[in-house]
Amino acid sequence: QAQLVESGGGWVHTGGSLRLSCAASSVYTMGWFRQAPGREREFVVADKRSRAGTYFGNSVKGRFTVSRDNGRKTLHLQMNNLKDEDTAVYYCVAALGDPITSSMRDASTYDYWGQGVQVTVSS
Repeated sequence: QAQLVESGGGWVHTGGSLRLSCAASSVYTMGWFRQAPGREREFVVADKRSRAGTYFGNSVKGRFTVSRDNGRKTLHLQMNNLKDEDTAVYYCVAALGDPITSSMRDASTYDYWGQGVQVTVSS
């Protein structure tokens, strides 16, 4: 059973930056989804455990990056140039095995979900 411990949420000014972290108990393919009130859950990013690729949602491409440390068991999400519409609860996810690339944006691919951290962006 994977344990995903998220940290780093909070409030930030529009245009600012924030970093989220997700510590897992092992090395997984990991990523983030987000959900804002009244909106559908949205794919943010996924990073393959095998270093074979990182995939970003269209709305965050060019503004968000990811990195790993702690023996690749921790995934960091660096969020820059934040917009009001980035406000949401962000959920860390992890998948057993090695999902195929075409499934990386699908929430059903992921076996484990964190509790979520709130990110609020406003001016």
